[in-house]
Formats: sequence, C-alpha cells, structure tokens
Amino acid sequence: MNKSINLRENLSGRLQMNMIHEICLLAHDDNRIKEEIYNLTIGKDERIAYNALWILSHFDSVATKWLYQKQNEIIDHTINESHVGKRRLLLSLLNQQPFHEDSLRTDFIDFCISKIPSAVEPYAIRALCMKLAYEQCKFYPELLTELNSCLDMLSQEPLSPALKSTRKNVMKKIMRKCPSLAK
Repeated sequence: MNKSINLRENLSGRLQMNMIHEICLLAHDDNRIKEEIYNLTIGKDERIAYNALWILSHFDSVATKWLYQKQNEIIDHTINESHVGKRRLLLSLLNQQPFHEDSLRTDFIDFCISKIPSAVEPYAIRALCMKLAYEQCKFYPELLTELNSCLDMLSQEPLSPALKSTRKNVMKKIMRKCPSLAK
C-alpha cells in the first residue's frame, strides 16, 4: 500500500485485518490521513463511516491521542447517532480518552446515565456508558450518588455476565471515591 491510498474506496467494502493494520500504520505518523479517516466517520455512507470508525478503534495508544482534540465532536456524534454499531464504536473511542473536570458536558453525562438502565440498548453500549459515566462523575460526589443509584437499580434486573462485571467494577470505584455510599 502506498501513501496515495484511496481510503474511501478501501473502506467501502469488507475490511480485512491486514488492510486495517496497513491503514493504521500509514496513519500513525500522518495527521492528514488520520483527519481523512476521521472525516469519513461522519459521511452519509453507513458502511464507509462504520469502517472508518473501526479503523480508528484499532489505532495504537500514540495515534489514539490525536483523537483527544476531537472529543467534543465525537461526543456530539455519539449523542446523535442512531446506528447502534457506530454508537458503540464512538463510545469505545471515548472510553480511551481522559475526561477533565473543567470540560465535562452535562448532556453527555445525562446521555450515559440514561443508557445504563435502558433494556433496549445492547449490553456493550450499556457497559461503555457505565464506564464513561463514572469517568465523568468521579469529580463530584453528588453525581457519584446519582450514578450509584442508577447502578443499584440494575441489581433487580437480569444482566449478562459482562454487564454484571462492569457494574460491579464501577460500583467498587464509586465506593473507593465515596465511601459514604456503602450500605
């Protein structure tokens, strides 16, 4: 593969792992390619957008840092995304990013908390929303109390093993941050 790769063409079909690795390797040190991949995630073609998100989810930790500057755009995209697979990938990208107390968005906190108890949401989205809600709420005891209540309500619901484990791990983090919530 050379530097003049046609990303749109390559992302329009079924992706093979070797192609994913090649594109990630090309993008590693080239912000122009990263930007092009990112821009394809918001296009009208569902397959290309999904595949572009899939590529971004395979970036190594160094290349992933480039996405930090796009956090607000990714959050907007996540909140408005109706395609479940794309929403899961967007949440996965956000799960790899740090959240800072001075730049939290209440609309995204509300989005995450609203998805946690939603039985219509896939387990992966619910689990990612648990993790992301904690990462945002950890700065404020009152938000941790709200998140803890939300997670507590799930104890009456049948959950997948992965969702149970995520819930348990997030609750442990909440208890470490806010021991007063222990019953």
